[in-house]
Amino acid sequence: MTSNPVRHFIDIEGMNSSDIKDILATAHSIKKARASKRRSDLLQDQTLAMIFDKPSTRTRVSFDVGMRELGGEPLMLTGQEMQLGRGETIADTAKVLSRFVDAIMIRMLDHEAVSELAKNATVPVINALTYYSHPCQIMADIMTYEEHRGSLDGKIVTWVGDYNNVLVSWLHAAEHFDFTIRVAVPKELMTGMDEIKRLQDKGLKIELCETADKAAKDSDLIITDTWVSMGDDDADRRHNLLKPYQVNTRLMELAKEDALFMHCLPAHRGEEVSDEVMDGPQSVVFDEAENRLHAQKGVLAWCFHKTNMDMA
Repeated sequence: MTSNPVRHFIDIEGMNSSDIKDILATAHSIKKARASKRRSDLLQDQTLAMIFDKPSTRTRVSFDVGMRELGGEPLMLTGQEMQLGRGETIADTAKVLSRFVDAIMIRMLDHEAVSELAKNATVPVINALTYYSHPCQIMADIMTYEEHRGSLDGKIVTWVGDYNNVLVSWLHAAEHFDFTIRVAVPKELMTGMDEIKRLQDKGLKIELCETADKAAKDSDLIITDTWVSMGDDDADRRHNLLKPYQVNTRLMELAKEDALFMHCLPAHRGEEVSDEVMDGPQSVVFDEAENRLHAQKGVLAWCFHKTNMDMA
């Protein structure tokens, strides 16, 4: 029997749209089964190594619980605990871990290192966050939108605030869903013009807006994130530049009446988003956070070639 090819989940860009939709369908199915108290043994006897080079709450808990609820075992590791933190190469680490575990999840700012890990691993590697992209977050975001409003096709998605890894993965998602994404980022912080131009040249519907107001007009979904990310060392400058990009009640009123608000959390209330929006009826941030668990189960199932299975 021919074994299945190794499936890595590194970036949404370049994946088959059918695979993305299989992951989401599986995630929805798994969530419904969990609500009915039905447990799964989908990944029974499988071990997931979870490598964290930076602190984490949602990623660590959601992958740990998700793996356990699918019948597998998570193994927590940090860069400081591993020889990786003492000079062992990424390639050697990948080759060794592949002999011990069935899959590797890694949260590390260095995107090239994560890509190198996947290149040398003989088991699936999942990108749980790098400085470049955050594909697991966007799978949870899309799942959340589908739960509340249905398909993203034909919708207007608006990003307001800093240019960061979450935005990049949202831009990549436009390859698989027929939505327009508007981007409102201060020109001083727009570090990704080459990336945006490259994706526009591929035919993706990406619109650059000079102001948050223009971007929010008639939008179906408004998304923001913290103004200062891990690795940034210019907090005061960023706060001054981003003050006009706060998501508040006035900005939400420019969007469609049934528009949703998302934030990957943790949020700095009173900075990138007001309390009124965070706690308001259009906010789905806590559904979005919960769906990290379910979406990542879908990713794990896909990596192990177990999507489209009956979860009942």
